[in-house]
Amino acid sequence: MAHRITLKKYPNRRLYDTEQSIYVTLNDVADMVRQGKQVEVIDLKTNQDVTAFTLTQIIMEQTKKNNTILPVSLLHLIIRFGENSLSEFFEKNLEQIIRSYLNYKKNMENQFQLCLELGIDLSAMAEKTINQLTPFHSFLGHSISEDDENK
Repeated sequence: MAHRITLKKYPNRRLYDTEQSIYVTLNDVADMVRQGKQVEVIDLKTNQDVTAFTLTQIIMEQTKKNNTILPVSLLHLIIRFGENSLSEFFEKNLEQIIRSYLNYKKNMENQFQLCLELGIDLSAMAEKTINQLTPFHSFLGHSISEDDENK
């Protein structure tokens, strides 16, 4: 289980790390999360858990820097249906979908790295895969390598 850090949110919007007895910024909180720590943010005045709001603030700050984090069409859906059906989907499925994707990506990177370390020539395998996956294969009636031979 990840290490949990409790932060107190003051009315002036400052965050206080109760473990280290220091004030922290949103960037500091983002770094904590990247390090695998679980943060919990409690509003000092109301004693409410405002963790989701604080983490959303971090994402919004990152979005300002990168100009986008989610496609505009998805953002429209979230606003349109977020309080109803989508909130249930997000709560039950989205985290697992993202974790599965990240696990798959990590496994593929590890496999690719292993092939490189073993000196396996991936170019023939890549060409075969591309030929099998090309959406125009059935339309054109021939493979990409046949086009290369005819040039």
